[in-house]
Amino acid sequence: MSADAPAVASTHRLGRAMVAVAFLGAVIGGVGAPLITSVALQLGVPLDAAQWTLTVTLFTGAITAPVLGRLGTGSHRRAAVLITLALVALGGLLTAVPLPAGAVAFCMLLVGRALQGLGLGVLALLMSVVRDHLPVERAHATIATISVAGTVGIGVAYPLMGLIDQLAGLRVAYGVGFVLSLSAVLIAWRTVPGDDARARARIDLPGAVLLGVGTLGMLVAAAQPAVWALPWVGASIVLVAAAALAAWVAVERRAVSPLVDVRLMARGGLLRANAAMLVSAIGMYLLFSLLTRYVQTPSGAGYGFGLSGVLAGAALIPFSVLGFVAGRISAWLTAHTTARWAFVVFTGFVAVAAVLFAVVPGSIVATLTAMAALGFGVGGVSAIMPRLVLTGIPEAETSSVLSINQIVRSVGFSLGSALAGLLLATATPRGALLPDAVGYTVAAVCVLPLVAVSAAIILVAPRRHDG
Repeated sequence: MSADAPAVASTHRLGRAMVAVAFLGAVIGGVGAPLITSVALQLGVPLDAAQWTLTVTLFTGAITAPVLGRLGTGSHRRAAVLITLALVALGGLLTAVPLPAGAVAFCMLLVGRALQGLGLGVLALLMSVVRDHLPVERAHATIATISVAGTVGIGVAYPLMGLIDQLAGLRVAYGVGFVLSLSAVLIAWRTVPGDDARARARIDLPGAVLLGVGTLGMLVAAAQPAVWALPWVGASIVLVAAAALAAWVAVERRAVSPLVDVRLMARGGLLRANAAMLVSAIGMYLLFSLLTRYVQTPSGAGYGFGLSGVLAGAALIPFSVLGFVAGRISAWLTAHTTARWAFVVFTGFVAVAAVLFAVVPGSIVATLTAMAALGFGVGGVSAIMPRLVLTGIPEAETSSVLSINQIVRSVGFSLGSALAGLLLATATPRGALLPDAVGYTVAAVCVLPLVAVSAAIILVAPRRHDG
């Protein structure tokens, strides 16, 4: 055995461990979505209130991502990873506490889900660990796998949590999330290296507050359609959020130690990559929402397959499997083309999925094939995006840049979900509970211009930005 063998084994172990933590975090983050209806029924709250068990997770993940990203540039990165994961585990414990239905139980559940959302912000830290401690080519491949772990995690969380909820109850399902959280803490504690040589990181608190207000406003406006019952309320929320984000940019430009280097974020290649991520995320989650809702529509509606929550979750297995496959081949595809053209190929699969669903929505085989194609596209976009945003970026800014990209993706997913709800609501006749079948077709067709625009944004980049 050569002298380098232990070092190689160590880097392989570190890479696998970071992927495992990312995967567990994605599953934990996905715990909320398949349990929203159970929360409403078992805790006696309206469905739109139960939706907050998902929205609050997206919010805390979006807010803490840049803060954790900045900590990733300092000497306390290991501590930041471990403390964050410990808080995620605490959140899991709070969600699993069996309290009687009522306001107290629901509030504790929301607090727990908010803490679990911190796990979404830790992905950028894991990627920065990999970029610093693994050889360049292996680092690229591992970062891509960490990114795609979110896709695979969704495909695992939906059927797993739906099945546990059906067989053992809501609190047991949340309890499984708690156990997974503890596993993530243990893996990170044993594998994340220290970073004593790094400079001390300073946190821009005013910037964090402004970013929090702006992001919360946008998420509420996008993920909570009820606020638009009175249009002036929804418009006011959007205006306040936009003002907060504008103020955040102004503060960041003048801060000595900004939360995010907005001048760096304004670079042509990085700006285009984030814009493409936002537009493609809207399209991908719009189609994902349509497919998951369609398969559960009772057949008495004249369309849909009437699948139970568990079977609907199982329908996501092709999504998860093909997403993983896309993540594995993204490096090969990039090596034989470019990162830009790989992105175009993967968004092309999203377009294929949309066309397939729009043309033959009545076929379960076609719908599952569309789900698989969408998973391949989402997994591939997730895998290739870190390479696009990190091209030409100093290593010290890895966490910060990736954390902003995670925020962009989360906001895009929220907007896609809200857009799906809006389009289907528009297609629902007055007094009816379900939309007309044509509403799904129209909504699926709306995915096509979104993925086309995202591909065009990437293709206008100069060749020097290819990865």
